[in-house]
Amino acid sequence: RERLNGHYEVGSFVLSHAVSSIPYLIIVSLIPGAVAYLLVGLQRTPQHFAFFATLLFLCMLLVESLMMIVASIVPNYLMGIMTGAGIQGLMILSAGFFRLPHDLPSWFWKYPMYHVAFHKYANQGFYKNEFVGLEFPRTNNAGTTIDGEEILRYVWEMETGYSKWVDLGVLTGMVVVYRAVFWGVLKFGEKIKPILRGGGSAKRATTVDVDACSDGENAV
Repeated sequence: RERLNGHYEVGSFVLSHAVSSIPYLIIVSLIPGAVAYLLVGLQRTPQHFAFFATLLFLCMLLVESLMMIVASIVPNYLMGIMTGAGIQGLMILSAGFFRLPHDLPSWFWKYPMYHVAFHKYANQGFYKNEFVGLEFPRTNNAGTTIDGEEILRYVWEMETGYSKWVDLGVLTGMVVVYRAVFWGVLKFGEKIKPILRGGGSAKRATTVDVDACSDGENAV
């Protein structure tokens, strides 16, 4: 409401909105995240949990940013929810865990959806955080082991050429890009709406003037 009334500009609104939501997202990342982390039985080291919580925080920040973009474009509340859920659904379906990357159809699902969906990098970051560095006994050959990186590469078909920190960096960059898009959409709307309203007002004013002139001539 304050932004629409012109109390502060778009950039200040986007920045203040991001800053005000961060503490709540951190709390959600730590408390429910810790419960899920312990119940599942993931690696019990502080550094692994810290990475897990950070990745979860970035995912929630991305979802919030995406929904803010949708809300700034779609005027209707229910339509915005359906549009945002549809976009999320497409990203989840192509992220590589419902269908393995090599099983995804090339057109649209793998190129570009698989590579632009932030769920892909989140999923790979979570798996790398858990599996890299672990060794598991082979079931068909006693005395030998298989490391977690091989499982990621050959079972889950994940990209092991880069570390989990690259996935974290990609998600961080996506947060910046999503917020920049949100700013751009609001800025564009701020510029275009007065033009559209001005055109409508001018048309109405012309109609009123013509009607007034006609009434005056009839009176004479």
